[in-house]
Amino acid sequence: METQYQSPFVRHNVGAALGWSTDWLLVATLLLPTMACTIGPDFTAPVAPLAEKFRGADNRSVKSGPREYEHWWTTFRDPTLNRLIQIAYNQNLTLESAGTRVLQARAVLGIAIGTSYPQVQQGVGSVIYNRTSAATPLAGPNATPQYFWTDALAAQAAWELDFWGKFRRGVESADGAYLASIANYDGVLVSLLADVTATYIGIRTTEQLIGIARANIRRQEQALSIAKAKFTGGGTSELDVFQATNVLEQTRAAIPQLTIQLQQGQNALCVLLGVPPQSLGMLLSRSVGRVPSPPASVVVGIPADLLRRRPDVRAAELAALAQSAQIGIATTQLYPAISITGTFGGSASTANGHNLGQVVSWKGVAYAAGPSFQWNLLNYGQITNNIRLQDAKLQQLLIDYQNTVLSAQQEVDNGLATYLQSRNQAAYLRRSVEAANGALKIALEQYEQGATSFTTVLTAEQNLLQAQNSLAGASANVPLGLTAVFRALGGGWQMREGGNFVSPATVDQMRARTDWGNLLPPPNGPQPPTPGLPGPGDIGPTIRPPEW
Repeated sequence: METQYQSPFVRHNVGAALGWSTDWLLVATLLLPTMACTIGPDFTAPVAPLAEKFRGADNRSVKSGPREYEHWWTTFRDPTLNRLIQIAYNQNLTLESAGTRVLQARAVLGIAIGTSYPQVQQGVGSVIYNRTSAATPLAGPNATPQYFWTDALAAQAAWELDFWGKFRRGVESADGAYLASIANYDGVLVSLLADVTATYIGIRTTEQLIGIARANIRRQEQALSIAKAKFTGGGTSELDVFQATNVLEQTRAAIPQLTIQLQQGQNALCVLLGVPPQSLGMLLSRSVGRVPSPPASVVVGIPADLLRRRPDVRAAELAALAQSAQIGIATTQLYPAISITGTFGGSASTANGHNLGQVVSWKGVAYAAGPSFQWNLLNYGQITNNIRLQDAKLQQLLIDYQNTVLSAQQEVDNGLATYLQSRNQAAYLRRSVEAANGALKIALEQYEQGATSFTTVLTAEQNLLQAQNSLAGASANVPLGLTAVFRALGGGWQMREGGNFVSPATVDQMRARTDWGNLLPPPNGPQPPTPGLPGPGDIGPTIRPPEW
């Protein structure tokens, strides 16, 4: 089996990492005695409940071929939407926050790696001027001088040997948590892309509804003029004028409410773009009221594809893997912790001032070394119950993983149902609008000729407005349903490949405060490629060189 190592931003084949050969030889030599065994269960991928195919897969508009959906939003053929997606990816603060959590998890992994090495290191040095009590003088040639200097310089270290795999399990757990943070970042990105698209569709739909209301206001104003003319000429009562005015003003009143809805949608889009609420006239001025047009068919593959494509499914599996290693860590507490401790240094005393030369000379050298162990024998069930606690947490995460897979299939099927059935609904409503238009035209002509009452005109006006609004809603549900399908399929996270988890501005701020080494992309240098959607197969070796 080929061994893989997960670097901060890219997987490296260990066999090809020739620059690490010396480091790995040193590490293997130092840690060979500690590789006796690894306590605790080894993680196995949980079984997920999967259907053979999605419920909508039998529809002629649904295909089951392979596809990755890297840039699914481009299928709507809307340049404005493409631009909004790019801005949101570059500026969204929720996504930026998720990127910082990746860096946090990466630093935690570095801490876990460091625990495999001598954990306690102290450098001790002192220069002390002493005066003994004159009230109790000591006689003889070996008597201590009343005034003298004491110089000391020493180093202490303790190294707990990893006989039971406690530290190796710790690295495994931290590695799983780190990879899960990447999958969670990808999940945030998938949701962001779908949220931007859905919000944009909502804005365009609201613009369309405002246009429908204005067009109907013009028709109703015409009807009111006819009613006024007939009333003035004595051909009808003022009742028709009042009824026409009532319907007209109700339609006019819909525009302020729709404008509120439009502004709220624009404000929500601003937040997704990472900017304060403001007018988006320059961005949205093109294609006002035109709802993005969805493709005639969609490729969804099979439910099993969700296991490799959906970031939240991968994150749930990696979270379970990280927790599985915690069981091993807890179990090692049942066994003795064996350490090698040592002290090396020098000391000297003189009544004639400092003499640091003797401290660092062989004459002044003092050292001590030897093994020690600690065994928590009287723990009164604390360790055993902690193991049970960790196991119960693992079982919860395994169940959560299965539930995530079930929910993923539900979301795909729900999106497909919305996409397919809304298309049928829109087709019916399109014919309804055509009929309502014809009915209103005839009703107005007959009313002018005195062949029918104004009630017929009012009914025709209301029917037309309702049919047009319903058609706009159903037409919007088609791309919204397709957006839900793409979200549920886990499409779009590939957008971040070749980029970084945090923006250049964030990198500059963090580097200005802290030495991040190679965990952040180098300034003014080539940016390292980022890993793909991670999985359990990307867990690196549990013994690695320290990351300074």
